[in-house]
Amino acid sequence: MSYVSSSEKERREMLDKIGVASFEELITEIPESLRLKRKLDIPAGKSELEVSEHLRKLAGKNESCADQVNFMGAGAYDHYIPAAVDALISRSEYLTAYTPYQAEVSQGTLQTIYEYQSLVCRLTGMDIANASMYDGASATAEAVLMALTLTKNNKVCLAPGLHPNYRAVIDTYTSGIDVEFIEPENEDGSITVDKLSDIDFDQVACVVVQSPNFYGVIEDIKSIGKLLADKKAMFVVVSNPVALALLTTPGEAGADIAVGEMQVFGNCLNLGGPYVGYFAARKKLMRQIPGRLAARTEDVKGEKGYVLTLQTREQHIRREKATSNICTNQALCALAATIHLSLIGKSGLIEMAKQSVRKAHYLAEKLALIDGIDLVYKQPFFHEFVIKLPVQARDFMEKMQSEKILAGVPMARFYTDRNSELLVAVTEKRSREDLDLYVRRAEEIAKQASDA
Repeated sequence: MSYVSSSEKERREMLDKIGVASFEELITEIPESLRLKRKLDIPAGKSELEVSEHLRKLAGKNESCADQVNFMGAGAYDHYIPAAVDALISRSEYLTAYTPYQAEVSQGTLQTIYEYQSLVCRLTGMDIANASMYDGASATAEAVLMALTLTKNNKVCLAPGLHPNYRAVIDTYTSGIDVEFIEPENEDGSITVDKLSDIDFDQVACVVVQSPNFYGVIEDIKSIGKLLADKKAMFVVVSNPVALALLTTPGEAGADIAVGEMQVFGNCLNLGGPYVGYFAARKKLMRQIPGRLAARTEDVKGEKGYVLTLQTREQHIRREKATSNICTNQALCALAATIHLSLIGKSGLIEMAKQSVRKAHYLAEKLALIDGIDLVYKQPFFHEFVIKLPVQARDFMEKMQSEKILAGVPMARFYTDRNSELLVAVTEKRSREDLDLYVRRAEEIAKQASDA
């Protein structure tokens, strides 16, 4: 909607219609002491050219990832996005639609949500998926709430490799209810079946395991799934969906619920959001799943159509039966993920995952050969790993930035006692030159530390 200021004639007509002689008479209820008796202290208007130049200068103060070599991850990853993704989601039917999932508004959007759900099911090996959630962290917290409701148990087992931010969101979601958290010990960056075997699962609602976990380590979710198969506790698996192209899926591992973050497909880093979470489950849990489900159907003439089929929030069903009051989905972000996956297909997804793995392992092996730098965990990993440095991780990052390298995420940001450790992520976007540049600069910094 454009804004056009009113003219003096129009203001006079409005005052006459209201029945007052002047604007001052209209606001007589406002005390004199509160009225502004001078003009607003704002600069004079500028031309379009002047405004564009001012905004360009402001934007120039930022340095985008496109200007640097990005090795930062920790839940948000710098993957390549085909140009067609932005071109298609920018269509006004998608970009400007309000409550775009309303059936009477947009069959096209409902179909894209249906396709998104189908892709999530194929990625995770699960039976059913909802129409997306705010992000991976809130999807994980919703999974915990669902398990607490269904099992009536009040204990939640969180694997030590769960993303600390996801843990914080779970704490927020459960802050008003009686929940006891069980946190098994970390063994070389992962959780072992032996540690889980010591737990009495009679009062446990769910076991939440992230794989690859926050440290990049691949967890043995298949063995954990077998352990929990005959237990009342539900098995929640948090996964990077790119990794699912190569690794055991939550469905194959016997998970009851699979959740995670779909930012990796079609969505830029966006300074931390907006993102899009996925939530998939076994068919038997369909009526307990939070959010919405879109489905394909036929009308009386046999014509194909798409509808919102199931919504378990209290707006739609009895409050005591509602499993969650989460009220919307990230439709445009989910559409971007859907288009990205549709464009690259199964073979493209596998190639994306393989390149990420190979490049990450190349860099890790080269860094491990440098005196003073060590891999913290000696475990299989996907495309992210932790290194221990001979200097403070923040100092290392500052020195790497002299070569326009975003070297990683300091572990001290999450664990105050891990000042010299850095979490490094590698995606398919990094070239051999990028990786070798990282190694050369790291060698220089390590040598300087050794000589000091």
